[in-house]
Amino acid sequence: AVDIKVTALGPETRLGRMTSLVEMTQLSEAPIQKLVDRVSAVFVPSILALAAITFAGWAWWAGDLETALINAVAVLVIACPCALGLATPTALVAGTGAAARAGILIRDFETLERARSIRCVAFDKTGTLTQGKAQLTGFRIALGFDEREVFSVALALEEVSEHPLAKALVGEAKARGIAPAQVSTIRIIPGQSISGIRNGKTVSIGKTINRGDAQPHQNATGTSAELLFDNTLAATFDFADEARPEAAAAISDLQQLGIESVMLSGDNQATANRIGKALGLSAILGDLSPQDKLNEIGVLRQRFGGGVAFVGDGVNDAPALAAADVGIALSTGTDIARETAAFTLMRPDLRLVGAALAIADRTRRTIRQNLGWAFIYNVIGLPLAAFGYLSPIFAGAAMAFSSVSVVTNSAYLATWRPSFAKATPGKAAPS
Repeated sequence: AVDIKVTALGPETRLGRMTSLVEMTQLSEAPIQKLVDRVSAVFVPSILALAAITFAGWAWWAGDLETALINAVAVLVIACPCALGLATPTALVAGTGAAARAGILIRDFETLERARSIRCVAFDKTGTLTQGKAQLTGFRIALGFDEREVFSVALALEEVSEHPLAKALVGEAKARGIAPAQVSTIRIIPGQSISGIRNGKTVSIGKTINRGDAQPHQNATGTSAELLFDNTLAATFDFADEARPEAAAAISDLQQLGIESVMLSGDNQATANRIGKALGLSAILGDLSPQDKLNEIGVLRQRFGGGVAFVGDGVNDAPALAAADVGIALSTGTDIARETAAFTLMRPDLRLVGAALAIADRTRRTIRQNLGWAFIYNVIGLPLAAFGYLSPIFAGAAMAFSSVSVVTNSAYLATWRPSFAKATPGKAAPS
């Protein structure tokens, strides 16, 4: 017999969310499109007026109504705003489609506007720069406490958390065949601790719990968590979580783009330094609560004049993701992180951070190129048509060619791939 567990249906599945997000993005309107709409609102009446002036001028100067009508029609044909109307939507559809194929989902087109000005990327550590697969490397049980009781209480508290360290501790407890203790009134303080009531006593586990009997233990090679019974240290658990293999390359890619990279971590400073220095980050901040991360995003935005992105994956990262100019979430993270972020990386590959900023810039440049093509045709063609140098036939051909140029330029954008992606043999990968 085969047991199948269904965790999501239809639009709630990962594929369903991806499809909905791409559709929603492609149907939304980019800020630059609003400018195009305003220009079109002036452009069309202006062309009608120019055609009327052309007709009247030729009718008066040449005294030939047929020539006047032909030249006026040529003005109307060459000025057909098809290319202007196609410039933005074709580029946006091509850009978001190429991004989706690379594993980058873009929530809305305003993100593309903001992404072009990013000068600093702040990273969360656990589950973002690191693999998020923490392992329990050791533990110390205080005198007078039973090991199974300690693990049982820790299991009961950590079962409600999605943090990688919590998952590691839960996995170890279950591997030992330990059942969760009866703990009531469980309360979570994001980024700090989880507490509850056990037999009338307060039990809590966390990384920074104030107590008067000793200083918090620091794990030189990783992160530590402390379990307290009524504010008395019962156990200390040590964890290790290694950096993602591509993290250093991702930081290097951003540096080549002239973008500074920093770490905002809730782990202790020693652990943050160990990971951050190995990856070459320019600034490393540890011991931060979710509110601290939010405050630091504000500081960075003031320092860089805006243009700050934040990359995270957890519940604790949601405020910083929302506050940053561009929030980037990993699909392996929590639902609230994905819902808050402007970009979602569908593959846990940090090199996609630089790729996301690159496709945003490339899409915007393609839009501007398309608009340039459309206006160049009009700037050159309108005077020629008005002065009788273009027949309606040639004007129609030029108008059609302008639309073809815009669509072709957007189609080339659709071939975009991240710079780190391997090129097909015999072909180069677009940068």
